[in-house]
Amino acid sequence: FRDLEASVIDELTQGPAAVLSTGGGAVLRPENRQNLHARTQVVYLNSSPDELFRRLRHDKSRPLLQVADPLQRLRDLYAQRDPLYRETAHFQVDTGRPSVSSLVNMIVMQLELAGMTQP
Repeated sequence: FRDLEASVIDELTQGPAAVLSTGGGAVLRPENRQNLHARTQVVYLNSSPDELFRRLRHDKSRPLLQVADPLQRLRDLYAQRDPLYRETAHFQVDTGRPSVSSLVNMIVMQLELAGMTQP
């Protein structure tokens, strides 16, 4: 799966501008981090493990969370991946509990401030 994921990221980051939402583990591979950072504008939507647990505690479709202590699993994943997300990202938005429209506005504002879009 990770080989296919890396191939798709490589291909899509060389194409026309688009929004690409990666899976959480995409940053585990150095070539993915490099391709994403060098070829795109990466927005890291940062959520705390506690916030993620609140949102996902009833979700049975996430294999990584089907463990005895899913909150601890989220904390472990965050500790491993957060530095990689930060390395890859050009922008970071803390998600907290705002609405989707508020998050979109925060992202657009970040891109505008960086001169990436027109107001």
